[in-house]
Amino acid sequence: MDSDQPLPREVKVIDTASLLRLEERACELSLNQRLDPAWVRANAAPDGTHYLWPALWNSLSHRPGIPRQLRCELLITLRSGDRVMSLLDLLPDDFTPLLRVTSREEGMQVSQLLDSVPTVREWLLREGEGSSGRR
Repeated sequence: MDSDQPLPREVKVIDTASLLRLEERACELSLNQRLDPAWVRANAAPDGTHYLWPALWNSLSHRPGIPRQLRCELLITLRSGDRVMSLLDLLPDDFTPLLRVTSREEGMQVSQLLDSVPTVREWLLREGEGSSGRR
């Protein structure tokens, strides 16, 4: 593989079924950055729109049978309407066929959200604190 290959310069938009398939595939391949598909199934908005933004190339040098992956920032719309950020490693062949964001405005909005929304971990901590304080 060409280590100088540039990152794809496009934001992808996916539905929840596609997000779940990508998370399941990342689990099957034991890729480093992924969410538990059960968590995605329980928390992602069923009709939600989610976004992938390529951040870097990732290789598993200790597992040469696994090809290089794209590590993407992932913007997830939750059932509550909240949005959270996570990371997702995926193979380039799984990334390429996904639908692209076609408007600059939508891409800029995704960029701003990725910079401002909590991570899944932060959201879980906040939710845990909120529920533990209720009686």
